[in-house]
Amino acid sequence: MKLENQKIRVLIVDDHAIVRKGLRSFLMAFDDLQLIGEASDGDEAIHFCEREQPDVVLMDLMMPRMDGETATTQIRARFPKVQVIALTSFKGDKLVQKLLNAGAIGYLLKNVTADELANAIRSAYQGQPTLSPEATKALINSATQPAQPNLNLTQREMEVLKLMANGYSNPQIAEELSISRSTVKFHVSSILAKMNLNTRTEVVSYALHHHLVD
Repeated sequence: MKLENQKIRVLIVDDHAIVRKGLRSFLMAFDDLQLIGEASDGDEAIHFCEREQPDVVLMDLMMPRMDGETATTQIRARFPKVQVIALTSFKGDKLVQKLLNAGAIGYLLKNVTADELANAIRSAYQGQPTLSPEATKALINSATQPAQPNLNLTQREMEVLKLMANGYSNPQIAEELSISRSTVKFHVSSILAKMNLNTRTEVVSYALHHHLVD
């Protein structure tokens, strides 16, 4: 447990210098938080954690060399006492799920207030999760959506399926993918067989219902 006069040691990870500057200023406003370092990508963050073992990492997601998801996975595997809060501008359902699966204890958007972020850092240090309302909604959406069936479709079959869902005919698919019409017909037949369906309409309806295509 943190002693009364012991500060929570924080690492900022973001490829934008102006974002790091803003977070640096915010941390200085709270007596119980201490900035011990900054990193501009996930690879730098891992090396820093190896040297300094921060208490909490504020992790951006979209960065060069190594993104936030990969860095979070490695940090949590190698340094389990280090907690990670994803701090990002993105709020997609799948992205939230992936970061939490990677081991992040929090998921916040960059429009969060200083007090909210400070409280999230304190909660993370105590092992308590904090999610933005958008992240919570994303998790609810993921939980209520039907699970995607494992049909073992090949990459080419997925390409054909997406074009079918967009209303392309076999000749149009052949032209779009630069393959022969007979090859398209083969892929369509394979998709029908794997889904155990009889018509293109049924295939498209099934794919949309199970979120196999957008």
